[in-house]
Amino acid sequence: MRAGIASLAAGGVLAAFTVSQVFAAPPAKLAPNDIQTTFFNGQPFTAATPSAGAKFKMTFTADGKIKRQPIGTGKKGEGTWKLSADGFCRTWKGAREECFTVMSAGANKWSVMKGSSVLATWSK
Repeated sequence: MRAGIASLAAGGVLAAFTVSQVFAAPPAKLAPNDIQTTFFNGQPFTAATPSAGAKFKMTFTADGKIKRQPIGTGKKGEGTWKLSADGFCRTWKGAREECFTVMSAGANKWSVMKGSSVLATWSK
């Protein structure tokens, strides 16, 4: 009898785990206005690049300017930003404009996406 109850309990836990995985909400894409409110307000935040493993202190100001300071190794940068229909676009000095979307990626973390590729993770 105990084996049957233990087996039933284990099956219930497994079923609950599987159901919660199936119904987990997909990552939410931030609307352009939410990106501006959350990040483009003059308050610095951290950006990490998964491919190079570099970290930067990023500051996007309300007047459309960006500053990037390396945390450890990396290059400083300055440029401009603007909102787009799906997210935002940025242009580093001497480079061409690139556009991105921002997806929630957990507590106080967001993925900066170009198409289906994660180019950076922002955290606060």
